[in-house]
Amino acid sequence: MATVTFDKATRIYPGGEKPAVDGLDIEVGDGEFLVLVGPSGCGKSTSLRMLAGLEDVNAGAIRIGERDVTHLPPKDRDIAMVFQNYALYPHMTVADNMGFALKIAGVNKAEIRKRVEEAAKILDLTEYLARKPKALSGGQRQRVAMGRAIVREPQVFLMDEPLSNLDAKLRVQTRTQIASLQRRLGVTTVYVTHDQVEAMTMGDRVAVLKDGLLQQVDSPRNMYDKPANLFVAGFIGSPAMNLIEVPIVDGGVKFGNALVNVERDAVQAAADKGDRTVTVGVRPEHFDIVNGESEGKSLSKDAPAGLAVTVNVVEELGADGYVYGSAKVGDEDKDVVIRVGGRAIPEKGSVLHVVPRAGETHVFATSSGERLSD
Repeated sequence: MATVTFDKATRIYPGGEKPAVDGLDIEVGDGEFLVLVGPSGCGKSTSLRMLAGLEDVNAGAIRIGERDVTHLPPKDRDIAMVFQNYALYPHMTVADNMGFALKIAGVNKAEIRKRVEEAAKILDLTEYLARKPKALSGGQRQRVAMGRAIVREPQVFLMDEPLSNLDAKLRVQTRTQIASLQRRLGVTTVYVTHDQVEAMTMGDRVAVLKDGLLQQVDSPRNMYDKPANLFVAGFIGSPAMNLIEVPIVDGGVKFGNALVNVERDAVQAAADKGDRTVTVGVRPEHFDIVNGESEGKSLSKDAPAGLAVTVNVVEELGADGYVYGSAKVGDEDKDVVIRVGGRAIPEKGSVLHVVPRAGETHVFATSSGERLSD
């Protein structure tokens, strides 16, 4: 196994004015599962292709272990790649597909058969070795693609959105299998996805990219609890964090018709820079309904303190429910998402008054987007 290091790696496409990847600095530990995630066009697949040797590195360096592989051809990097579209040979059997790279490399037939059978056992593909890809389901084909990578016994696995072609239920099942397999094999893995749920559930660490720039790299839990900036806060989490620009009032913030205490140092840091507002981030599960409707019944006819949220849509998920509503913040209508108990579902059109739970807010500079709270 080996570490992987992106040392200020930069890729600029011919004719492009802006780098597709700009000064990427990440070190992936030996045996670590790192997920690159971000919206379309953020540079995550380009970063993976640079590591694979499929894209040039215009500045900086890439190392696998102690070797500088920046300008090495792909065949000399000791990596194995799993593609989004499986890339299986339709005229070959599963066994032949899995062993083809070894055959090209001149490995003897007995060794190829041994490695293929071992990989097939790990992936529960033994009974399918004589079949051709057309006789397999999407999940089985993806496991064959994984098997083809495993038999090579590489230093690094590279996976480029390998679950994108699967249906929702199979995605959940297969991502669990991939994460479990990676931990069992202990092979350093770099995994690319646009799905932040995949990133949070699979990776030892997650790296978020935007416009070719690394925004944050951290464990899923730390990234969820302490996003580094407004972009990460809005990207990580499903549903996403509520981000509401609110005025600074007496060392606190005005949240609807309530004065809410957030971290005074964070608010003061914004005020010292001349800002009159901050952006407060609140996860859907961190709102308290201070007065409003529960189970379709009004708790009070008085207008309570808090942000008034008009319920537009309710998603009932059994144990929980998500309220999608709108609130007047200043002169603008803002979308707000609130998690409620599965037995306390409000009616559409009703009004909930909410405030952020003490100690569960995130404060960001509205202008720069940087995190101000600890």
